[in-house]
Parts: sequence; C-alpha cells; structure tokens
Amino acid sequence: MAKKTKIDKEKKAKKSSKGPILFVRLHKHFLTDPSKLPVVEQSFQLYDQANLHLTINELLANSNSTLVGIVLHHHYDSVSLAKLSRPTTAKNYEEGPVEYVDVQLADDQRLGCVKRGLYTFQDDGQPVALLIVPPEQHMAKIGVEVMAIDREAAERFARKLVKGVRHGSVFRGKVLSVEQDCYRRTIVRFHKLPEITRSGLILPEELLHRIERQTMGLSKHAVRLKAAGRHLKRGILMHGKPGTGKTLSAMYLAAQMPGRTVMVLTGNAVGSIETACGLARLLEPATIILEDVDLIGTERHQQTVGANALLFELLNQMDGLGEDADVLFILTTNRPDHLEPALAARPGRIDLAIEVPLPDEACRRRLFDLYGKGLKLELTDPEEWVRRTKGVSAAFIRELLRKAAVLAAEDNGAPVDAELVLTDRHMEEATAELLVAGGPLTKTLLGVDRNGSE
Repeated sequence: MAKKTKIDKEKKAKKSSKGPILFVRLHKHFLTDPSKLPVVEQSFQLYDQANLHLTINELLANSNSTLVGIVLHHHYDSVSLAKLSRPTTAKNYEEGPVEYVDVQLADDQRLGCVKRGLYTFQDDGQPVALLIVPPEQHMAKIGVEVMAIDREAAERFARKLVKGVRHGSVFRGKVLSVEQDCYRRTIVRFHKLPEITRSGLILPEELLHRIERQTMGLSKHAVRLKAAGRHLKRGILMHGKPGTGKTLSAMYLAAQMPGRTVMVLTGNAVGSIETACGLARLLEPATIILEDVDLIGTERHQQTVGANALLFELLNQMDGLGEDADVLFILTTNRPDHLEPALAARPGRIDLAIEVPLPDEACRRRLFDLYGKGLKLELTDPEEWVRRTKGVSAAFIRELLRKAAVLAAEDNGAPVDAELVLTDRHMEEATAELLVAGGPLTKTLLGVDRNGSE
C-alpha cells in the first residue's frame, strides 16, 4: 500500500512538470499540490538580517537544501508562497540569480545575506520551503514564510528560526549603538572600545575602587549573587564637570568586563531606548551606557513633550527589567542638579551616584606624565605647572599640552623629525590661548572651575 502511494505521488509530480518553474519546483519538492499546504509567516527587524541569515545557514547545514533566486516582472510587485503555489499567479515570477545584500559586522567584517530567495529542504524528515522577502520601501521588516505538509511542522521550524535570531550571535558580546535613519528605521552599528588601562584612568584610587566594585565586582560574582537571591540589575550615575573623565570611565568599565554586550546611546540615539533595552534583555549580560542623560532626564517642567516621552520610556525600561536580569546601566551627566529626581530616587533605577571630581594635585601630576608622553618637557619648575592648573579638568591638561606641542612644532629652526621640546614660553602661550582667547565657553567645555583655578 505504501509503495502504491509513493508511485501515485511520483505520477502527480511528473504530471505537474509543466507550468511556471517555481510552481513546479514546489510541487516536486512536496509531491503534492502546494496550494493546499499551510504557510506560517514571520517578520524580523532589518537590523537582524545577519542573525537571520546565519540562523538559516545553521538550521539547514545538514538538510541538503536548495536555494534559488526569484525575479519579479515588476519592481512594485510582491512575492509570497501563496502566489508561487498556484500556476495562475506563479507565472508572474521567474527563477533567477540569488540576490544578496552586504551587511556590516563587528571588527570590519562583512556578510553577504540573502535578500530574496526560495529555500527547499528537509526538516525532521519532512519537506519544507522557506521564502525570504525583503522589506518594502522605507519599511524595517524582513518577511519570512515557511511552508510544510502540515501547520505544526511549519510552526515548529518557524519557532526554531525565531529562537536562533533572538540569540543574536552577531551582536552578542559586541559594542553596539542603536540609531534611527531618516525613515525612522532602527539601525544597529558596531564599534570598538578605546584601549584604556587602569593606569590611564586618572582618578582617586578610593573612587575608582568604588566604581569597579559596583560594576565589575557584581559582574564577576554574578552566579553566586544570583544563587543567593541578590538582584543583578543595577545602575550607576557618574556626574561632574565636563572633561573630568566620566565617559572615559564608562568605556574603561565596559572594556574590563569581556563577554558583556555593550549598548552605547548618545545624541539622537536616545530615541532608540526601547530597542536598546530590548536587545540588552535578549543579549544579557549587557551594559547600557547612556551619555549626557540630563538631555532627556531634566526636571519635567523644563522639558518639551518629546523629551518627556523619552524620559518616561527610560524609566519604564529600567523598571521593566526583571531583578535577575544582568543588565548594568551606566549614566553620565554634567548637570546632576537638573536631573529628574525620579531617575535617582528609587533603587533599581540608580543604585549608586558618584561624583567624578576635578583632579587633585596628585592626579594632575599623573596627568602631566600621561599626556606628556612623547614630548620633552623643559620646564623651569614642573611642580609650578601642577599648582597652576588647580581647578581644571583632565581634558584641559590634555588640551594644554597639545596646544603647547603645536606651538613648539611651529618654532623655526628645528628639524622636522626632531623631538618636540616644550618650554615655559610654550606653556604660557597655550594657557593664554585657552583661558583668555578661548573665552568663557572654552572654559566651560574644558571643565575649568573659575573659582578654584589659579
């Protein structure tokens, strides 16, 4: 009886060899009329294209799959498995080359991902067809359709596809930023953290230790803390004058916790808070760095309607994470006095607020050593410059030495490849340019404390 059934199916497949080529392909693959088979649809974000491509490749690695391209007669037309399963509509499509789109990955790598194509393969011993449809113009969703002998088989494969994409192997453990393009589509970009050593982070030792314990310490002991019923979600707010090293500290902390996915939000990216937090949940352990949180977190009566919406979204996302979610929020601000009280008043949103101060005398001495590397400092009294820079930020000292180096390079008579020699004259001129010619705005930008400077 089974042999007769198989012969009947082969006869039907042979009978259907005439007709549109893609319809014939489906008919031969399923050995039955494809128009009677169920189709399960899924959609994926455009930024997940590489994750989708790699997931499909992994699931079909041992399935003897076939991939063909689809040519549309009209650019404005759309294709679906339902259309390909009927001769009357399948005639509008032809088999052609597979179209790929070049997608950026981490570490300057790229991946060619199928843009539009039809896969036929076996899953758990049953025939399955999968169609990838690119997003329509200005849309952000990639369409995926799965056809199988019965709905359960189609749903089973679709669920495996969703699970693989959510794992996010392309993003996991990487440094990402989330942005929106002119069509408000979410774009995920890859970045590299600057190489920052502990010795290159000039902060008071006690302060640095507190920051490390709240971030790296919890990450190091995450398994034991979770087993003891301690929540892993935490937030740290670093505040202080511009140029004191808040962002540098955040980048250092992120670099010291390998294996964590890092989401960096700045500027216009704050509009993608929901997406960033959603990815962090999927890719945990994760760190979310939100610079200049005061741009969206100032007192509500000082804000526009749009800024309020972003603030509420940030608070909702921070509250919405489960306590066992290993997600670290690192927020920075130059204006803690204007920060929305609700952001810092409730544990679980912000657990620790730390002021990153202007460098003291010991730190200023270390900053001159750090930023003076590669230069020859022929100063009458180096300690005098350490004292004179009281009340300035680390960024100011870096810029002071850079401007002094430019002035030294402009001196006539020195060979092009000669070592740059900085004298008191260069330092005096650089100081005057920054503090006098630069005006009050330059002082503000470089974190100069006018009350404390000498």
